[in-house]
Amino acid sequence: MVSFKRIHHVAIEVSDIKNSQSFYENHFGLETYFEHDTASGIPVVCLRLGDTVLELRAGDVPPGGYGGCYFCLESDDLEGDVGSLKKAGVIIDQEIHETTPRNYQERRWKRAVFRGPDGELIEIR
Repeated sequence: MVSFKRIHHVAIEVSDIKNSQSFYENHFGLETYFEHDTASGIPVVCLRLGDTVLELRAGDVPPGGYGGCYFCLESDDLEGDVGSLKKAGVIIDQEIHETTPRNYQERRWKRAVFRGPDGELIEIR
């Protein structure tokens, strides 16, 4: 049995990151708390609403269509849950690893990444 307790954050690809950032801030009251580029140079903006985070990632969104997304599940037993998912045959993309804090207030955390049926990413931390 897994021990997930909530969705931690959702990330979506957007074609114009600044426009999307402004849209979510102005229309939905989200607040920007972190901006950075990934190791591969993809711009990212993290917006917060309460204890929920929406991560905007610059990407190729087809005209009239929606780009990709992934979500993150928070676990009380990361090692146990990862083991259960692997045992069940769920494809793992990244084994458990420690991340780097995004700002001085954050601590490092451990995470693993799996793939869903269509190749979508599912982060577990």
